[in-house]
Amino acid sequence: MTTTVADMSQLQEVPKTSNYRWAAFAAFLLFGIVYLGSLTSPALLDDADASHSEAAREMFARGDYVTLHINGVRYLEKAPLIYWLVAFGFRVFGVGELAVRLPSALAMFLLMLLAYRWSRRAFSERVGIYAALFIASTVGFYLFSRILIPEALLSLLIAAALWFFLTALEPDAGAWRWYAGYCSVALAVLAKGLIGMIFVAAIMFAFVLFTGDWRRWREFRLFSGTLLFLLIAAPWHLLAGYRNKGFFWFYFVNEHFLRFLGRRYPKDYSKLPAYLYWTLHLAWLFPWSMYFPLVLKDSWQKLRSQVAVARFDARSRLLFWLWSGIILVFFAFSTNQEYYTFPAYFPLIVLLAVAVSSSEVDEAGSKRSAWLIGATALVAIASVISGCLLVAGLWSSRHLPFVPDIGTVLAKHDLANDTLSMSHMLDLSGESFAALRLPAILAAIAFLLGPLTSLILRWKRRSWAATWTMAVTMTVFLFAAHIALQRFEPYLSSKPLAQKIAPELHPNDRVMIYGDQSFGSSLLFYLERPIELVNGKSSSMWFGSTFPDVPKIYLSDADLLHEWGSTTRIFLFVTTYQKAQVDSLIQGPKYVVAESSGKTIYSNQPNR
Repeated sequence: MTTTVADMSQLQEVPKTSNYRWAAFAAFLLFGIVYLGSLTSPALLDDADASHSEAAREMFARGDYVTLHINGVRYLEKAPLIYWLVAFGFRVFGVGELAVRLPSALAMFLLMLLAYRWSRRAFSERVGIYAALFIASTVGFYLFSRILIPEALLSLLIAAALWFFLTALEPDAGAWRWYAGYCSVALAVLAKGLIGMIFVAAIMFAFVLFTGDWRRWREFRLFSGTLLFLLIAAPWHLLAGYRNKGFFWFYFVNEHFLRFLGRRYPKDYSKLPAYLYWTLHLAWLFPWSMYFPLVLKDSWQKLRSQVAVARFDARSRLLFWLWSGIILVFFAFSTNQEYYTFPAYFPLIVLLAVAVSSSEVDEAGSKRSAWLIGATALVAIASVISGCLLVAGLWSSRHLPFVPDIGTVLAKHDLANDTLSMSHMLDLSGESFAALRLPAILAAIAFLLGPLTSLILRWKRRSWAATWTMAVTMTVFLFAAHIALQRFEPYLSSKPLAQKIAPELHPNDRVMIYGDQSFGSSLLFYLERPIELVNGKSSSMWFGSTFPDVPKIYLSDADLLHEWGSTTRIFLFVTTYQKAQVDSLIQGPKYVVAESSGKTIYSNQPNR
């Protein structure tokens, strides 16, 4: 067989085995830049991020590791594992952002490590490095691990359970793998509830049914494994039920089954339209989602070649398809938010890593891959368009002064009635770019240069370099996104207001939020004291407010007006959306003691 000069060049471009170790190190270095570099900033965001952090802080302060509390009210919607981890972090690092974000960052690191280990065993060293690299540089993984939700931890535990169960089915595998799998499932239940068990059970059931491994059911350690599962998962549920009347109905029926059916009481969750639900995954898995046609092509070729399902690579591939498919279909019928499908990202990313690597290796000894170049071109087109939009925004704001408080120049979108986590993006305005110049410049440079460079390298059949160029591009973009989040801090968090009033607060003073607690939930965390709510008996606190020990924090407009005229000093937090209502309600003297991004803190007494 004749080898051309071009073929030799491409073959030399594929790294030697000894160099893969450095490539793996580089992939984890990029992870550190993106994730570890953003552990302590920005401040905790109002709504879910600060509310969940407050639940962990009160757990730590009370020493009650069974019943969660927020603002002194029982909070029984969530499983406890992520709060245990954060509370432990408070004990080690002190109460702050580092302890809040570290568990999710560690979960992402372990998820990346598992992707590397699994892909290397099932496919090749190159695929393992790509899988780790893709996880470190994917938009959705970063975006949805920035707030305190259990999705990263849940994804890790589901992946670990499926890894242990799959490897336990291999010849001469130790029995310990079965038990490690059952432990992982139990921890997944403690991380997110029954869904951790349902997903693993459904995926493995479909897998053993398809492969015929169900005939080996006696090897599955069903009895002893179930006992181990119950030993880990049951105690907290039993204690929570014992200490909180009605817990079993609220937690299992209302928060699991009725939520899935869209009949949870009270209803406060939205459901994405079907077209958005499916297409948004192109954004969450960007840029690697653009290579999904290669996944379909690669899987079709393997199907046509009739690769034996007994091989570990084929079994892994089948498991990944079942894994992602079951989760995506499940949430297509359930109530959902953008991050709910986070556990499906892992198998999709590994399939993408396999497809990209296979196309690159096949290209080394044959003709240039049109599929590979076409997918890279799609990324380049999307990136260049995004880069041009950023440049246009920068150009339009070139004469505008830098604005420290970005909230003063954002469009005012009514977030009070919007439960989608990414709805803040609707607030961007032209003037915003004056406050976002640095991150916008970094992102524009990355998008205009990186993907085009990657495309050129693909065309020259230097695919290894092309893939790494894309990953570095995304690292720069995610670094810029972190800077942008810091600039958004006054708008998305109430920490600046907490810092302004903290020196003025005395033990007998009262702090209030007008409306839903989520509007200023970071005040709870940073002030570390109870806050009263005026017209704020929200749905998320409904069940806890039915207990006889609920603190007297719920006030009406009449209560507010009565207390406003007392000698006790009151600090009243008011959002932009309710300022006019409060101004018309309180006709007596009120003093502005702090303002940030349109949010105001009034007091019934002037500063001392």
